Amino acid sequence: MIKLHHLNQSRSKRIIWLLEELGVDYEVVPYLRDNVSFLAPPELKSIHPLGKSPVLEDDDEVVIESGAITEYLIDKYGDGRFVPQRGTKAYTQYLQWMHFAESSAMVPLLLKMFVAKDGTPTNFLADYADAETMKVMGYVDECLEGKQYLVEDRLTGADFMMSFIVDVLNKFGVIERFPNIQRYGAQLASHPSLLKAEALEVKYG
Repeated sequence: MIKLHHLNQSRSKRIIWLLEELGVDYEVVPYLRDNVSFLAPPELKSIHPLGKSPVLEDDDEVVIESGAITEYLIDKYGDGRFVPQRGTKAYTQYLQWMHFAESSAMVPLLLKMFVAKDGTPTNFLADYADAETMKVMGYVDECLEGKQYLVEDRLTGADFMMSFIVDVLNKFGVIERFPNIQRYGAQLASHPSLLKAEALEVKYG
């Protein structure tokens, strides 16, 4: 049985969505953030020393990092779904978006979160985070022009990964600045399995 160690309001929701799409049996082990620090509870360290989520247990495998978990699940259970054929241009694009989601896309958004949490004026960081967010998300918006999905006009692992970026933009209340991303988010939300993942996230946290 697959076990997903799930932290509320985290990247873990993208893994619930993927598990639902794959149609595999799994169990969610929920954890709640601290109300003051917003950090994960220490109990997660019993699963992995870093105490971060998501963590996937699959028989004797323990996998961390949502990108690695996404690739692992698609490779093992996808039966060719959710990934372009290796050696194609589409596969190269797929790899780029898979890594983009947790690098270029996430860094400025994390900076914005940290600035907001700190709540004090900054000499550089706040303006930098805002400018980088507009630049990076503007690039994503351009790439989505005329497209429903990121690669091959079908749902792939890249979309599971980028769905968290859509969530963060919604939380910041800035997604309207990027009409193609907003439309893309609506396309992702047309999948009943994503709606189920959102309902489960509410249930567990």
